[in-house]
Amino acid sequence: MLDENRIKTMTRMASYEENEGRKTIPIASFFRGDYISLHVVITVLGATIAFAIVIGMYVYYNMETLIADVYKLDLITVGKQILKVYGILIGVYAVLSYIIYSIRYDRAWKSLHGYNNALKKLAKMYDDDSDED
Repeated sequence: MLDENRIKTMTRMASYEENEGRKTIPIASFFRGDYISLHVVITVLGATIAFAIVIGMYVYYNMETLIADVYKLDLITVGKQILKVYGILIGVYAVLSYIIYSIRYDRAWKSLHGYNNALKKLAKMYDDDSDED
C-alpha cells in the first residue's frame, strides 16, 4: 500500500541526492583532517606552479637586462627575496585554503545531517510498516 509520508520523504531525499547531494555526499567520504589537508596540498601545489610561471615570465621578459647585469647582481640576495615572497605567498594561500575548506566541510556535514535524519525516518517508517503485517 502506498504511504504518502514515505513517498514525500523519498522524493525529498532523491531531490537532495540529485542537487546538493552531488557535492556534499563525496565530501562525507573523507575524514575532516584528510579532506582539508588534501585540498591545502593541492592549493599549495597550484600556487607553486603559478609562482614558477610568473618568475619564468619575468625572467623571459627581462632576459636582455638580466644577461647584461648578471655580474652586477647579488644572486644570493635575489634568491633570498624570491624565497621570501614565495614563502609569504604560500603561507597566505595555505591559510586561506584551510579556512575555505574547513567551512565547506562543516557546511556539507550540516547538510548531510538532515539527509541522515530523513534516512532514519524512512527506515522507521518501513519498520513500523513491517510490524503491522
